[in-house]
Amino acid sequence: MPSVRRTPGRAGCALVALFALPAAAAAQAPLRTTLPPITVTAQKAPEDPQQVPVSVTAVTDETLDAAGIFSVSGAAAYAPNTFFNEFTARKLSNARFRGVGAGPNNAGVTTYIDGVPQLNANSSSLELVGVDQIDFVRGPLSALWGRNTLGGVINITSTRPSFQRWSGNLVAPFGNFGTADVRGSASGPLIADKLALGVAAGFARRDGFTVNDITGNDIDSRSAGFGKVQLLWHPADRWEARAMLTVERARDGDYGLQDVGALRANPFHASRNVEGFTHRDIVAPTFHLTHSGRRVDVSSVTGVLRWKTKDFTDLDYTALPLATRTNDEKDLQFTEELRVASARTAPIALSDHLAFKWQTGVFFFTQNYEQTAVNAFSPFVLSPFVSIAVAQTSPQAALDDLGIGVYGQGTFTYNAKLDLIVGARGDRERKKADLNTFFTPAIAPAQVVDASKTFSDVSPQFAVAYRAIPAATVYGTATRGFKAGGFNAASPAGAEAYGQEHSWNYEGGVKSTALGGRLSANVAAFRIDWDDLQVFVPNPLVPAQFFISNAAGAVNTGIEVEVGARPVQGIELFGGLGVTRARFSEGSFSNGIDVGGNKLSNAPSHTVDAGIQYSRQVWSAASLTLRGEVVRYGDFQYDDANTLGQDAYALANFRAGLRGKRVFGEAWVRNAFDTHYIPLAFPQPGLAPSGFLGENGAPRTFGIRVGTTF
Repeated sequence: MPSVRRTPGRAGCALVALFALPAAAAAQAPLRTTLPPITVTAQKAPEDPQQVPVSVTAVTDETLDAAGIFSVSGAAAYAPNTFFNEFTARKLSNARFRGVGAGPNNAGVTTYIDGVPQLNANSSSLELVGVDQIDFVRGPLSALWGRNTLGGVINITSTRPSFQRWSGNLVAPFGNFGTADVRGSASGPLIADKLALGVAAGFARRDGFTVNDITGNDIDSRSAGFGKVQLLWHPADRWEARAMLTVERARDGDYGLQDVGALRANPFHASRNVEGFTHRDIVAPTFHLTHSGRRVDVSSVTGVLRWKTKDFTDLDYTALPLATRTNDEKDLQFTEELRVASARTAPIALSDHLAFKWQTGVFFFTQNYEQTAVNAFSPFVLSPFVSIAVAQTSPQAALDDLGIGVYGQGTFTYNAKLDLIVGARGDRERKKADLNTFFTPAIAPAQVVDASKTFSDVSPQFAVAYRAIPAATVYGTATRGFKAGGFNAASPAGAEAYGQEHSWNYEGGVKSTALGGRLSANVAAFRIDWDDLQVFVPNPLVPAQFFISNAAGAVNTGIEVEVGARPVQGIELFGGLGVTRARFSEGSFSNGIDVGGNKLSNAPSHTVDAGIQYSRQVWSAASLTLRGEVVRYGDFQYDDANTLGQDAYALANFRAGLRGKRVFGEAWVRNAFDTHYIPLAFPQPGLAPSGFLGENGAPRTFGIRVGTTF
């Protein structure tokens, strides 16, 4: 589990002059020789990750800073069997854990930001600023977290404002491809021990990686401004209120899509007669209220999320004037969760040897999603007999969702060594769809759908954990997960609705700490049995348009290993391994094709990460840090039919820098050996010679980062 001491930077040797500043005159604290303590909320209560019967990788703010990570997908490299389908346009970022995933409108892995679920993945990939920790919790969590956590949860928590003193930082990375970035944060008390304020903001931009050979312009640039404001209030003893507002305004370029065969022959080049854009705006207020009682703890999390996107793209992704797409989406969601639990520090004593702790809660949500997409086709494209331009409004869609979930969990602890955990959650939701797909002029009948459907499910959880010695936990779990059914905003006629997906997950593992806290090693093995697996497949009638349908089933088995160590002062080692074998069951069909025995798409056969960080005090006022890491993804298939795939590839990252008491600087390089790979592709028969459109992964990038803390 990667982690480094809490200092926000290092400095490149070329920036040594920075440390002549008076602020750097004081000696630094000694380097830590043990792994830092970490707390996770994988089971909705703060716990030591080495003692919970769940596979979880916690990426702390120290690691985010040490590795220069500003995106959730970047942090995911440290979590075994985790893979992101992330387009160059940031609004489309879909996580997959252990092969589990789906489309953005019905994710298989749900991202929580400060306790608020992102019910649509379009709002989950934010620029990171003022973030304290990101937890990648793998395996079904439906018994506590509910719908669409069949694959797991990404839990992002913001840094709490400080009641002690004012502090902050300002960081500015610069690099090739016109990379320019500035991020800063500050927090401190407004009223001693009563009211604290935290603010964080930034702006980031870069040029595109992909060049349009028709115009010479880059087409997949990125630009965004973002910020977060928090107020933390202690109105009375044992009470705490926390209000947060998160905003982002992204103005990105077009998708870097091109025929996969062409990309492999000539990476980062495309030919477009149209250069489009993708815009996204997010506003997300959140309110927490907690009471820590002597016997009972109560907490409430209220969230409102409003996002909207607008994008325009060359739909055929060629130099020919064939088709374009204009797409407008907006979503408004409201969530409320009320949780009541036994006091964290006061479990119920049932006998001299048996203790009991419990939690229960209710979760309510509403979501209103709207989309208007216009696919404009040039004359003769749809038919040799249609000599005029045709616009297919596909679709005008309104999807409304209303749901409630009730959960409970009890943990019996015998002799402070053996935990028996039983939990369950019941969910019920009603979905309504108003869909209208038509042509202008009306060359074909309109497709109109006005339907509603109610879904309900019960998800049980059974777990046992045994601490044979204080520093080792052996555990086993059996958990049922589910993913909600629903309606597609756009799909072929007759495929507008899809059913729920279910799975049983069986997992066993060992978590251990040794050498006086200098070594941690975790091993887990799992099996997933799916029924009615949801697959995200292309619409054969409309280019680059997808919909969700159900396949018969699938089975996935695998292992995961994570190791972290600080063998001597100043050296930190970290690494992880994930292996999966995800296959469709016999008799499974995806988009009308028999895929029985095939590999699940976008599920790498393995993931490996390994790295080392070396820190040394070079003189009393400054320390040197060197960091290197490599991430490898195994081969995987782009589609369920296993028509085309990506071979295994590895990415290496390096950093070197110096840090004083108040200032720091570093030099960095990512994908140091300029590996060419295509992590994202989908079928595009007819228009793409290879049959697939894809995007290159990021090329080698490099630069410097400077900053100050106060």
